[in-house]
Amino acid sequence: MMMKRQEKLQIDQLTVRYTTRETSTTALEGVDLHVGEGEFVSVVGPSGCGKSTLLKVASGLLKPAAGEARLDGRVINGVTGEVGMVFQNDALLPWKTVFDNVRLPLAVKGLSRSDQATEVRRLLAMVGLSEFEDFYPKQLSGGMKKRVALARTFAYDPDLYLMDEPFGPLDAQTRVKIGEEFLKIWEKVGKSVLFITHDIEEAIALSDRVVVMSSRPGRIKAEFEVNLERPRPFYEIRFDSRFKELQRQIWNCMAEDEQKGGV
Repeated sequence: MMMKRQEKLQIDQLTVRYTTRETSTTALEGVDLHVGEGEFVSVVGPSGCGKSTLLKVASGLLKPAAGEARLDGRVINGVTGEVGMVFQNDALLPWKTVFDNVRLPLAVKGLSRSDQATEVRRLLAMVGLSEFEDFYPKQLSGGMKKRVALARTFAYDPDLYLMDEPFGPLDAQTRVKIGEEFLKIWEKVGKSVLFITHDIEEAIALSDRVVVMSSRPGRIKAEFEVNLERPRPFYEIRFDSRFKELQRQIWNCMAEDEQKGGV
C-alpha cells in the first residue's frame, strides 16, 4: 500500500481576477490543488485557462481574489526563497559566463568561493556542459542554454520547483533530449515540482500525476495518476500500452473543452 505524501504546496478554493477600469476577467475559479513532498505534478489545459496564473500565485507574484496558497502549511504572501521558477525564457545573464550564471545562486547563499566552484562544476557535469563553463549565452544553442538554466535552478535548490513550459521553445529532438536529462536529474534530486505544459506526452513521461484544467475560468476538471515505474525512460516509455491508454484518457478529457476555446 502506497504511503500518503506529506503536502508541500496546498492551493484551496483559489479565485483570481484580472481587473481594469472597464473589465474584470476571472482567470481561475475555485481551484483546489495539492502537491505532495517530492511529487511531480503536471498541469495541462487549453490556452488561456489560467495555468501560468496558477504558478504566479504559488510563487507569491500574484495575490488571489479569494482562497489561498500555502507552502508547508504557511500562507504564501509574497515571493519566498523556498520556491524556484523556470520559464520558457531562460533568463540567463548575457554578460556572464556559463560558470558565473550557475554560480549566482550559490554566491547569494553565501558559500565560499571554493565551495561555489566545486558545486558549479558538479552541476555543469550533471547537465553535460563541463567543457562550456567559460562560454557566454550567445555562444550556446537553445538546448545548451536550457541546460544552463536548469543547472542554475538546481544550484538554487528550492523546496518547490515551479516550471512554466520550460522546454516549449525547443525543437522536438532537443526537447526529448533535454527532457530525458531533466528527468534523470530530478529523479536524483526528488524535489516537489508543479510543471505547466501543453504537451500531454511530456506531462505523462515526467509526472506522478497529471491535472487537467477547464477552459477559462480555469477549474480543475480531472486528475490522472501516472502509475508508471521510476526510474523511467522519457522517450521509450511512450510506447508502453499503459502510457498510450493514459494519453487517450487525458486527450479525451481535454477534447471536451475544444469547442469552448480558451483565450
